[in-house]
Formats: sequence, C-alpha cells, structure tokens
Amino acid sequence: MKLSKGSQFGLYIVALMTLVAILAETIAPYDPLQVVLKDSLQGPNFKHFMGTDLLGRDILSRIIYGARASLIIGVTATSISLLIGLIVGSVSGYYGGWVDSLIMRLTDIFSAFPYFLMAIIIMTFFEPSMISVFFVLGIAGWTNYARLVRGQVILVKVSSYVEAARSIGAKDGRIIVHHVFPNILSPLIVYTTMNIPGVILAEAGLSFLGLGVQPPTPSWGVMLSEGKDFIFNAPWLIFWPGAALLFSVIGYNLLGNGMRDRLDPRYKQGGESNGSRLVNSCQRS
Repeated sequence: MKLSKGSQFGLYIVALMTLVAILAETIAPYDPLQVVLKDSLQGPNFKHFMGTDLLGRDILSRIIYGARASLIIGVTATSISLLIGLIVGSVSGYYGGWVDSLIMRLTDIFSAFPYFLMAIIIMTFFEPSMISVFFVLGIAGWTNYARLVRGQVILVKVSSYVEAARSIGAKDGRIIVHHVFPNILSPLIVYTTMNIPGVILAEAGLSFLGLGVQPPTPSWGVMLSEGKDFIFNAPWLIFWPGAALLFSVIGYNLLGNGMRDRLDPRYKQGGESNGSRLVNSCQRS
C-alpha cells in the first residue's frame, strides 16, 4: 500500500530536514557563530536571504544548524524514552500481578506531572546543555511508552506461539526478546514517529526559557528567545525559526499518520486495531 499524498509530503519534509542536518557544514552559506556587528538586524536581502540577528549572524545558517540540534535531540531523547518504556512495560505486562500493579502505580505517579513541566523540574538539577536535554526529555517521556508496551505485551503473551515457546522450556528473557518484541513493533514505530515532533517542541521550549541548548549554539528555541524582543522591529528573527518548527512538526505528524495507515490497514477501513487504540490513548493521556 502506498502512502497518501499528505504522508508523502510529510516524508519529504522529514527527509529534507535530515539532509539539511547532515550537510549543514556544506550548505550553510556562513559560519552560524560568526559575529559581524556592521550587518546587525539586516532584513532579508541577496546577501542574507533570511536576514541577520542582533550580532549580525546569518539567520539562514543558524536555521540550518538548528535543524541538526533539533533532529539529534528529537531522535536521541525519543530513543531513551523508548528504551526505558520498553523495559518497564515489558516487565509489567509479562509478569503481571503485584509486579504490574507496583510498576503501573509508579508510572501513574510519574505521569501525574505534564510532560513539559516534568522536563522543567528535572532540568533544574542539571547544567543546561544539549546533552542534559537528551536525558531530561528522555526521562520525562517514558511513561506513555511503558503503557503502550505493557498493553501490547499483555495481548501477545497469551498467543499460541508464546505458549509453545514456554512449553518447551524457553526462559522468560528469550521469550520476551525473540517472541514478544518482534510482534509489538508496529504500534511502537507509529508512536515513535508521532512523538518526535513533541520532543522537538519541548526542546525549543526549554531553550526558549534558557534551560536547554545554550547560546551561541544554534537552536530554533534559542533563536526565538533572542528574537522575542524585536518582534515588531525585526519580525524575521522569530518568523524563520517559528516556520522551521512548524514545518518539522507538520512533517513528522503527517509521516506518523502514514505509518499508522501502512502498518495498520484496518484503520483506513474504520476499524482501529488494538495497537492504534493504545497509541491514541497514550497521545490523549
């Protein structure tokens, strides 16, 4: 089944963002850290297509390098959340009983705080930096993965092939790795694709508040923070990083919808599978 036109458009945006991040040194017209005070606050022109900031730094170059920061943080933090949620959710769903109850109550306590608020609370214990943002956003976002994995494991562990593996003496670790994990990947892929834009926005929010990536490192959130005082005099300072955030979030969301439709064809026919229902439930929580 082919991706819809909207999903293809999302794939193009994500691919373009990835390509720009990888080739930043090659395609950026200027050094994003180069200060040229005589070019301060220039509007878009033939020399600087997106204008310059207060220190005369080229906005286009900083947008390009900011894509790298957003992509690295989005993918790394999401991977950390996925790893934690995979371990916690698998143990909870597979063993059940008091283990499940204890883990889920701890998960409920942790998820009682909104995601961004939890990230801010945890970030206060770390020195603001890109590496800190990796771990903070990763730690703050594992609960939805844990719930999703737990639900899928509960469904899969009673299947015939798991019972057969158990009957021939396979150990729990082997069953989980070789029989459970491969059969819960589809909803995880879908949710991961849809989760990355939220992480990118969270990183931008932390950087905007001064708790994330620190200047002069190019970051879309840092650029928004630096440009907020010039919203009327130099609107391009916030327009371009805001547009970059908008298109990246739209791209990942459209791609996530396409992945959901491709990995769960029944969704297009109006019947949500268990995986899709759990993904949607996690997004609403």
